[in-house]
Amino acid sequence: MKKENLEVILESMLGKFDLVLEGHEVLRSEIRELSRKTDDRFDLVDFKIDVLNKKIDAVDERLGRKIDEVDERLGRKIDEVDERLCRKIDEVDERLGRKIDEVDERLCRKIDEVDERLGGKIDAVDGKLSAKIDALSEDLAAHRTDTEAHGGIYLVKES
Repeated sequence: MKKENLEVILESMLGKFDLVLEGHEVLRSEIRELSRKTDDRFDLVDFKIDVLNKKIDAVDERLGRKIDEVDERLGRKIDEVDERLCRKIDEVDERLGRKIDEVDERLCRKIDEVDERLGGKIDAVDGKLSAKIDALSEDLAAHRTDTEAHGGIYLVKES
């Protein structure tokens, strides 16, 4: 090959290398621009995430306070209701206890009266029966004596 041909080929190659280098420079420039835009977008996303985190923390804090207030208020109400119902239960217990004692006392008196009245009647009936049995026994004894005196046979069936 001739020197001139070689120079032409080298010049052509150098031109192509320059084009490749220019292309690389353009690509580097575009990559830098894309990197800058990406960094800007990431910064924007980070900013938005930070803002959202602050909003979430504020809502969490506000709801936490609200829940604590509701818990405290309901706790007080529950304590008040508990106290009021306990007093009411104690009052009902006391009132019903008194009524039960009154009914018990009244029924015991009534039972004692019935016992006394029936006991008196039973004693009276027992006394009358005893008197009748004694009279009957005397009557039988007199009848036996009379029958024996007249010579009769007397059969007594034992129970």
